[in-house]
Amino acid sequence: MMDKPRDYCGVFGIADHPEAALYNYYGLHALQHRGQESAGIVSIYYDEDKEKNVMPNYKDFGLVLSVFNKPKIFKKILKGRSAIGHNRYSTSGSSKNPSNIQPFTVHYQLGNLAIGHNGNLSNAKQIREAFTRDGILFQSTSDTELILHLIAQSKKNKQIEQIIDAVEQLEGAFSLVILTDDALIAIRDSNGFKPLALGEKDGAYCVASETCAFDIIGAKYIRDINPGEILIIPHNAARNKISPENLKSFHIASKFGATSQCIFEYVYFSRPDSMIFGEMVDKIRRNLGKTLAKEHPVNEVIQSRTSTRPVIISVPDSSNTAAIGYASENQKMGFDCKYDIGLIRNHYVGRTFISPGQKSRQQKVRTKFNPVNGVIEGRSVIIVDDSIVRGTTSQYLIKMIRACNPAEIHFLVSSPAVVSPCYYGMDFPSPEELIANRFNRDIKKIAAEIGVDSLRYLSTDGLVHAVKEANPSGDDYCTACFTSKYPVPVKFGFQKDENELV
Repeated sequence: MMDKPRDYCGVFGIADHPEAALYNYYGLHALQHRGQESAGIVSIYYDEDKEKNVMPNYKDFGLVLSVFNKPKIFKKILKGRSAIGHNRYSTSGSSKNPSNIQPFTVHYQLGNLAIGHNGNLSNAKQIREAFTRDGILFQSTSDTELILHLIAQSKKNKQIEQIIDAVEQLEGAFSLVILTDDALIAIRDSNGFKPLALGEKDGAYCVASETCAFDIIGAKYIRDINPGEILIIPHNAARNKISPENLKSFHIASKFGATSQCIFEYVYFSRPDSMIFGEMVDKIRRNLGKTLAKEHPVNEVIQSRTSTRPVIISVPDSSNTAAIGYASENQKMGFDCKYDIGLIRNHYVGRTFISPGQKSRQQKVRTKFNPVNGVIEGRSVIIVDDSIVRGTTSQYLIKMIRACNPAEIHFLVSSPAVVSPCYYGMDFPSPEELIANRFNRDIKKIAAEIGVDSLRYLSTDGLVHAVKEANPSGDDYCTACFTSKYPVPVKFGFQKDENELV
């Protein structure tokens, strides 16, 4: 999306399966929404000629389908029974550096190691400065490389001890997949910011940022990797028929209290057919829509009275289920309304699409969405969207919908106003670029800016209540982008720029 926060990446891994690299390809394809700028896969196999394990990799800029576009990549390059993969989104500037494409690989005194990272380290600047003082050279501007250096520089004697030692020095958000000569290792930070799940396919274990990556290969979801867990899956786990209860697991202690899972994963990032943090995203989003209806019912939103029922439309695709939840709850409360498809999304517009002679954001919005005139004309229209960031895309959408001559347009958001940047793995604009801040959080002024008759947000309490009502796991959530309350301190001097990304 042109005016939505972006998640940094998705990770996948599978241990001890004859189609390891191919399943990574499918898994990354299912996780394409988490990062579209580059993709990579690393596998491991024993080279009899060299008499040692080798870790071939294949990665490049572009979508998964365009990067892995030749069968020989899987037959001749990415050989082996274990592999990890990574989709990446980055900030502008660093996105052009091929050294930042993950997974990263290294060969050091204790063997081979590859790593893929979803998240963002809040103490990356301090770690990098310490290494720089020691004369360590860097190949990339990614904070993921810092994790490799922490492992390689550890004074511990065993590799797993070095990995634990490195992880204990990290702060912020990190869901990691690590490939070694002996195992696939899945790690989730102790606050559990980003999702990471364990699955099983043909007796082989796999891990992924979202369970939709399991569905595409027919894998069974087992459980989430727990916050603070380091799960070790040996390469021979499938052949030894190791049960998930017997996989070796370590836990790192929390430095910053309770869990703080990213609530925006439910609001926008994750696919609705995924299970994250122990619950289906579709169920959560429907409940967000229902809670939105309780806070802002149709009869309080609509101002004019027409002969037709008010129509509720979504901004496809991430707000579809929230809009359905909003409509169904209003109908349950006795308020006459109809959910309909008022915007058609063109799914075949690439991220680099530029129309001839027209480079404006407005033309890009028009290329991606088109209103359905018959659904909108003469009707009172309620648009349900998941978030507003800068507001530019919303503004252009409203102009398109206005051209269909509706009686009135109201904009409802199934999350609170975004007021703060994220330092844990999302790409939000700077605070002054956020529309809520530009208009000092004045709802009427924001509504006038985007061109609607009224604007309403879901309250922060309503958001948290809706999520916990649908997923009463007892875990807490990070709401920093809505509240400016950061669960893990951001170190002095940390900034989001072209030198900081994953």
